[in-house]
Amino acid sequence: MSLAQVTAAARRSAALPLTLAVAAVDIDGGETVQVDEHTVLPVASASKLLLLAEVARRLDTGELLADGTVEVLDEDVADGTGLLRRMSRRGWTVEDLAWLTASVSDNTATNALLRLVGRESTARLAKELGLDRLTLHDKVRDIRGPDVPPVFATGTAKDLAQLVTHAVRGTMSSPAASARLLRWMRANTDHGLVPALVDHDPYAPGFPSPLPDGLLVANKTGTDTGVRADAGVIVGRRRLAYAVVAHWDPALGPSAERAAVQAVRDVGRTLAACSRRRAAR
Repeated sequence: MSLAQVTAAARRSAALPLTLAVAAVDIDGGETVQVDEHTVLPVASASKLLLLAEVARRLDTGELLADGTVEVLDEDVADGTGLLRRMSRRGWTVEDLAWLTASVSDNTATNALLRLVGRESTARLAKELGLDRLTLHDKVRDIRGPDVPPVFATGTAKDLAQLVTHAVRGTMSSPAASARLLRWMRANTDHGLVPALVDHDPYAPGFPSPLPDGLLVANKTGTDTGVRADAGVIVGRRRLAYAVVAHWDPALGPSAERAAVQAVRDVGRTLAACSRRRAAR
């Protein structure tokens, strides 16, 4: 199956009241798919991959220690996804916070890490990796007033897929940092978007060889009002790095949200079918 069929799956959303941006890269064969890949959209928590990439880089260089303690401050605490705000402890290691950010998209852990490394460092890493439009604008907030950026992060499907491609190829900042990011991504518990219709084992440890029956997925999702985003890699006979971002007007109601989720899942099912088959030579 050609990746061109992924384009067809994405184009099926053209009649829907939403924007669906898709980028996919065949890591081994070089084939790519791009649909509205340059469109800058809110990407919600999928952008946390950039923060985690910077944390992984610093752990690799020794600028941060995996077991170094970070005190969670009142200013870090945010509602929404995550567990940390419900925990009694306030001191957590850098690695703890990274696992929480990657696995349950913990907003409080995210804010603590972002305060630790600074948004400026994530911007520098994005520039170094050629991710021109992937930007963390602010920390996660419960309420966004007129004096703060309107959204947490924006980006393009192309930049998100490119970040994952760097991680899979080991070129993110170093092979060790790349591998660490992928391990964190494997822990993600939200498989309700791209992987939802994919026969995969979410609990297989790491990337075992040989692969179990089915496929493996490592990903990071993002959910916000009018936004569903998913960036990751599907591993089968082919390794496909991908990013899918859906955006719609919330005023259109629940039907638009359902259409967006179904469109993302449809792309995921097609990506999985491609991953099961070797690329034509």
